[in-house]
Amino acid sequence: MQSRKFLAFLAILFVMASALLARSLASVKPDFLSELELAVWQELNLARTQPQVYVRLLEDYRSQFSGKLVKRPGKVDLMTQEGVAAVDDAIAALKAQKPLPELRISRGMTQAARDHVKDTGPRGLIGHHGSDGSTPFARMERYGKWQRTAGENVSYGADNGRDVILQLIIDDGVPSRGHRKNILNPTFGVVGVACGPHRNMGIMCVQTFAGDYQER
Repeated sequence: MQSRKFLAFLAILFVMASALLARSLASVKPDFLSELELAVWQELNLARTQPQVYVRLLEDYRSQFSGKLVKRPGKVDLMTQEGVAAVDDAIAALKAQKPLPELRISRGMTQAARDHVKDTGPRGLIGHHGSDGSTPFARMERYGKWQRTAGENVSYGADNGRDVILQLIIDDGVPSRGHRKNILNPTFGVVGVACGPHRNMGIMCVQTFAGDYQER
């Protein structure tokens, strides 16, 4: 009985924390972000500032597995490459993760991410190189100057902010866990977010990261 009360208390804290963060970010919503892009930014910062909240989310997600298949209520079942092993790896990483500062949103970096969506989405391409061979770093340079360090995440098929960030934190089938490392990289301070249609995967979301960024 005590454990149930404790779990209920944690659930209440989680809801309150999520709501407070959402209200905080929504109050300063940039006019260049769609609702989905805003949600991705919110969830990205939730994972950074409150990693233990994402531990709870991952534990809930883990309970939906049947072998390597994720049985998602109200959604199409999802076949994974690693099964719960990737989720367990993510849980362990976030349990050891110290809170990090929020990432500021950048208009120029968002435009760089949007270029990649508009270029590769209709063509059904996957990866970080554009159809013209452009890299994330070159695309960011179109609209400003990234400083110190930079990176990029791309998710496919996830149609809400939480699922986008869960997908990237779990990083199923990516041995380096590079997407998770970008999300939890303490040297990143700025982000751009863009989402849009993808010919084969339905939807894609790009996040560009940098230590800092000088808008053009």
